[in-house]
Amino acid sequence: MTPTKTPKFSAEEKAAMRERAQELKAEAKKMDGENAILTKIAEMPEPERSLATRIHQIVRATAPNLLPKTWYGMPAYAREEKVVCFFQSGTKYGSRYCTLGFTDEAKLDEGVFWATSYALTELTAEGEAAVVALVKKAVG
Repeated sequence: MTPTKTPKFSAEEKAAMRERAQELKAEAKKMDGENAILTKIAEMPEPERSLATRIHQIVRATAPNLLPKTWYGMPAYAREEKVVCFFQSGTKYGSRYCTLGFTDEAKLDEGVFWATSYALTELTAEGEAAVVALVKKAVG
């Protein structure tokens, strides 16, 4: 029997886990999610900061019932404390694009196969319209 290697987490994954632990502590203290998101967005480099800002504005306008919070150090929006959608910085995880993602709490189901995340490199008027439609569908 050969010994199995223990999986190792990257520095970015470890940092995300530490951030998640801090978020859980903040949630327990009922800290302000809006300010937490705006702080995280301000820390992002351009053009990600502009993308995240616009996604934040769209989600807040389209689904004001979703509560802003951070999730693994990234902007997220929740219903009853369960994340529905989130924005993920590309540079944080060494990716060439940012991601707009949806969890299983989102009501995006279409048959037996549907997308749950979308790559973003810029946000055009057409892209903004698509984000609005996705967020509306996600919240039902």
